[in-house]
Order: sequence, then C-alpha cells, then structure tokens
Amino acid sequence: MRRRMLKSKIHRATVTGADLHDVGSVSIDPVLLEQADILPNEQVAVLDIDNGARFETYAIVGRPGEVCLNGAAARLVSPGDRVIIITYAEYEAAELEGYEPVVVHVDTANRPVPPDVVARVTADPRRYAEVVAGDLVA
Repeated sequence: MRRRMLKSKIHRATVTGADLHDVGSVSIDPVLLEQADILPNEQVAVLDIDNGARFETYAIVGRPGEVCLNGAAARLVSPGDRVIIITYAEYEAAELEGYEPVVVHVDTANRPVPPDVVARVTADPRRYAEVVAGDLVA
C-alpha cells in the first residue's frame, strides 16, 4: 500500500510580497528550495500561520530571502505573515523504514536556522518565539 507522507517543509517563513498580477506560484529563495528538496514547478501547500488560510500552488525560484505569493494566492496572504510551505510524496511501506521528512526552519529574514539553534530554541515551547534575523542564537 502506498502512503502519502510529508516530504519536506519550510517552517515559519516570512512572506516578503504578494503580487496579485503575476501569473501564479510562490517565489522561494533558491537556498531554501535546495535545502528543502523542492523543485521548481513542484506542487506545494502553503499554510498561513497568521490567518489560517491553506492553499496549493507551485514553487518557482525567487531571489535570496524571498517568499512571495503570486497570482490569485496573493489575496490569501499579506507581507509579514508567517507561513509553512509543505510538499508531500507517496511512499511504499518498505520505503518508510527510516523515513524522515526534510524540515528547514528559517529566521525572520528567511535564512535557514542551523539545527543546533533549532534544537535549543524548540526545547522549551515557551521559548519558541521568532528567531530574529541576525540573532541566530535566540
């Protein structure tokens, strides 16, 4: 039996723009795309932490630090909103042994946060606030 599982996630990215008149998609920093194993034109789910919106679109390569919603999806977010960008994949049961999704945590400037900092910040849920740009030791 095949199961649809989380493949990768960019966690708590900051929306840098919303361009209603673009053709569609979400423009994402190329480093984040690579680290999250998301290909250009791959389907993604976008979850807006601030307003609860959930929608699907596709990823395109953006500029460094960019997470910009384009086209109709621009009506569902505002610059400054925090979002989670997710991809899913189908796996056979045998592939699930040792399965781990890729999770990329980012700071408020959409830069990847090193795993040791993520572990330190998330160890105490009360401290799980924003990792401020330029202050990766939170």
